[in-house]
Amino acid sequence: MRKLFLPFILAGTLLSCDPSQNQSEVKLPDNPFLTELNQPIDFQNITSEDIKAYAQIALDISVAIREEIKGLENPSFEELFFPYDKMTGDLGQAYQITHMLYWVSPDSASRAEGEKGLQRLDSIYNNISSDKGLYQQFVNFRDGEEYQGLQGHRKLLVDDIIFEMERAGVSLEDQDLERFRKLNSEITALTSEYSKNMNTANHVLSISKEEAAGIPESFLSKYENDRGGYDIPVMPATRQPVMNNASVEETRKQYNFLYNTRGAEKNLEILDQLVIKRDELGDLMGYETYAGYNLAAKMAKDPETVWNFIQDLMDRAKPKAETELVKLNELKSTDVPGESIKAWDIQYYQNKILKEEYNVDHELIREYFPMQECLDGMMELYQEVLAVRFEKVENASVWHADVEMYRVYDGERLMGMFYLDLFPRPNKESWFYGVPMIPGRETGNGYQVPVSMLLGNFTKPTEEVPSLLSYRELNTLFHEFGHIMDGMSWKGEFSYQSSSKSDFVEAMSQLFENWIEDFDIINSFARHYESGEPFPKEMFDNMKASKNVSSGLDLVYGQRSCFYDMSLYDKYDPDSEFNTNQLWVDLDKEIGLGELSDYNTQPQACWIHINTHPCYYYGYFWSEVYAKDMFTQFEENGLRDQATGKRYRELILANGTQRDIVEAVEEFLGRPSNNEAYLRSLGFEDN
Repeated sequence: MRKLFLPFILAGTLLSCDPSQNQSEVKLPDNPFLTELNQPIDFQNITSEDIKAYAQIALDISVAIREEIKGLENPSFEELFFPYDKMTGDLGQAYQITHMLYWVSPDSASRAEGEKGLQRLDSIYNNISSDKGLYQQFVNFRDGEEYQGLQGHRKLLVDDIIFEMERAGVSLEDQDLERFRKLNSEITALTSEYSKNMNTANHVLSISKEEAAGIPESFLSKYENDRGGYDIPVMPATRQPVMNNASVEETRKQYNFLYNTRGAEKNLEILDQLVIKRDELGDLMGYETYAGYNLAAKMAKDPETVWNFIQDLMDRAKPKAETELVKLNELKSTDVPGESIKAWDIQYYQNKILKEEYNVDHELIREYFPMQECLDGMMELYQEVLAVRFEKVENASVWHADVEMYRVYDGERLMGMFYLDLFPRPNKESWFYGVPMIPGRETGNGYQVPVSMLLGNFTKPTEEVPSLLSYRELNTLFHEFGHIMDGMSWKGEFSYQSSSKSDFVEAMSQLFENWIEDFDIINSFARHYESGEPFPKEMFDNMKASKNVSSGLDLVYGQRSCFYDMSLYDKYDPDSEFNTNQLWVDLDKEIGLGELSDYNTQPQACWIHINTHPCYYYGYFWSEVYAKDMFTQFEENGLRDQATGKRYRELILANGTQRDIVEAVEEFLGRPSNNEAYLRSLGFEDN
């Protein structure tokens, strides 16, 4: 993922002064979160009390600034929008940091205060964005003479703020507005509880040596128990080694069950409540469904556009997927006569085809991708292509010993700072994210540079074996670091405009996945962790030849997830029976390719997207169409062409919402965008 964001991905620093200089003068107490401009936070010495106090300080200052804005008479653009950007920006920073600590802090008290803080801050967001006095100030400005002379990003800022406030219920009658605010607060609390249940499930697959047959010894050695077998934690970092390689079907079935039931005992009910409350929220706002309300702020704009988009991809994928399933069934029946493929068999037999027909063994490939070498090679490539420089901060104050910190420079100009938190640990958020902490903005004291974090859960190194990445994990690393560079590249006047439309935001990081499909790029850093041997050309050629072996079925699974997400939030009918388990069955009947999952599991109980990012999953595919198209510029000019990379950084990554996205993409491409490169990449060009 990808990128965590709010309606306001806004941040500044509570000590900064804006050009208008009209915000309330509030004496700030001592708190380690309140740093001088562009000074790092002393995370190592943060306490739970500091987090609690920080959230309260942000709330108090927001109240003071909000009241001052509402009391202005005939304010100018500078008097009105700079302090508003500061207020929402400071709250955004506080929200992002408390949320981040809720996800990553090793201290239980800090996690608890982080959760409380983010819920309180989310509540104040609702109040600010639906404040009728603020809204009237903005509407009055829009209807005045000065607005008529605005151009470019300043005019868009005014329009977007008014639009978002209207989406936040500001035009509702008082009784409905209170209900809207209450629903939002309840939804935030439910999503936090869902995440907590998922991340603390701590499922373990306990198997004997016989049951572990096929799983690489280098992987198993990390999880030996004192009973002569293995205790394998069930989490994203262990899924591929087990599901791709376990030759004992029962082992695959057990792992699949444990993985897809994390948090299910409590989260099924929570998901039901989320769907009900979101549907009510959409209804309050005058939309037929929650999806209609949610999508109005995205590029797609409405559910019909999304349904047409994902149905088209499903139609293109199904013919190839049907052929692929026939082959998988033949392989299964060879091993177990009379048996057809099951959900827990898919990855295993796909991997078997790669091994036997293409001589592609992803566990052997993993040995050429030690984490540190991959990280170093990737960072060198990003620096070269984007014309930037990274500088590691030695002895940085961080929340855990595994975490590293870097500064990013354009020449001698500080662009931003980022943290890397790459390995799993108990109670840490279990997925992969580029997390914005402080987007950049202009202040009266100078430019506040953006700060981000890469949250990862790659296999942790041991004394005997370094962290070794699968090719898929290498892809994830390049992708998530793309989100970091998206954050670092932002340079704009207002933090409000720092994040792009949420169904385009993946494109900016998906583009960087393309570099690992080039042998010269891979060969520049991939080395065998023991021998130091460079990545073999034959191995790479085999990988490339097998690239689209499962592209049809993979895309079907992807669109199935999109269908599920959209069905929850666009097909829900409060007057009809509703069952999130039955929805999988109904979708599979509609798709017509058989049972695509184990119906005894509940993957919807441990799926972060439908929890915190509803009506979002289609965006990965929507974005990838743009990403593949934009990558054609690098194919034409050279994968290491710095001029193209710098144009990409300045036109796309630095844009946010300062300019229409389609317009910016067309300038970068020199033509309108199309889906030809995307379909070609899947082997669907003849469909």
